[in-house]
Amino acid sequence: MRALSLLVRLLRRHGHHARRRRAPQPSHPCGYTRQVHPQRNHRRDPRPTVEDMESLGAFLKNRRDRITPAEIGLRTYGTSRRVPGLRREELAQLAGVSAGYYTRLEQGLAESASEQVLDALARVLRLDEVESAHLHNLARQSGRSGLSEPPAETPHERVLALLAALDQATPAVLLGRRGDILDWNRAGHALMGDGMAFDTPQDPDRRPSVPRAFFLDPLARDFYRNWSELAEIHVGYLRLTAGRYPTDARLAALLGEIMMGSDTFAGLWATGDVRDCTTAAMHIQHPTAGALSVTYQVWLQPDSPDHRLEFYTPNDRGSADALRTLIP
Repeated sequence: MRALSLLVRLLRRHGHHARRRRAPQPSHPCGYTRQVHPQRNHRRDPRPTVEDMESLGAFLKNRRDRITPAEIGLRTYGTSRRVPGLRREELAQLAGVSAGYYTRLEQGLAESASEQVLDALARVLRLDEVESAHLHNLARQSGRSGLSEPPAETPHERVLALLAALDQATPAVLLGRRGDILDWNRAGHALMGDGMAFDTPQDPDRRPSVPRAFFLDPLARDFYRNWSELAEIHVGYLRLTAGRYPTDARLAALLGEIMMGSDTFAGLWATGDVRDCTTAAMHIQHPTAGALSVTYQVWLQPDSPDHRLEFYTPNDRGSADALRTLIP
């Protein structure tokens, strides 16, 4: 009861309406939501472009440094090497492009790269499907500059109808491009938004932002018993999203804010890892239901490709019983 009372007090303290022009309020593409207001910084605009956070050249260099000559059968004949991985000319030769062209590509001086060149680089660098998609996204966006304010996200009517028709014993949450909660059913609200008003996601200026709550709210580490594992998934997915939408001003503000507010986020971002966020286990210490374990599964929406419908299913009988206590 003490934990629940503390959570409710904190929610009320942070629960007043956000002002216009603020970045969207916290939610979580892989769980827990609690409203944490954006930090105010009057000395600098915490809105990097995708080139500040990630670029084609930076991603290529990061992956080039990870591939050793021995891994791809290159002989070094015992010579000393000044780079941890492949040299530029070695990668260029293996990918079938000139060393000069690859150097310009990595330095951001080449105007474009063909699909064939990108596929060849992905093959040599041993990128998986998600990393390859990220490479292509970065190449398509290379050279674009400036940020623009995106329109408020609107859930598709068919997705809302599906959410309303779901068995209320199955928690479900609809997530937007940046991990904002766009809607939820009663069980999803009870699991991930306990203490918040049920209609909070209906107002674009009040929607919880999952990544912000996950990295900037100290209570998130208590809520998620496997917080460190989920943090890696979060950062990898945000990097993938940043490559898709480099001019999204709200996304840029969110990334900049979390980067400045979380050393863990900054350290994970520096690894250069990219991954999708489609399914994983979440081990939760819920304030009312207690310890439980669920698996989230994401259903992508063809009509709204930016939106993800996330379902939570229990991993054991005890967790199933705990979920049933959330909805009388």
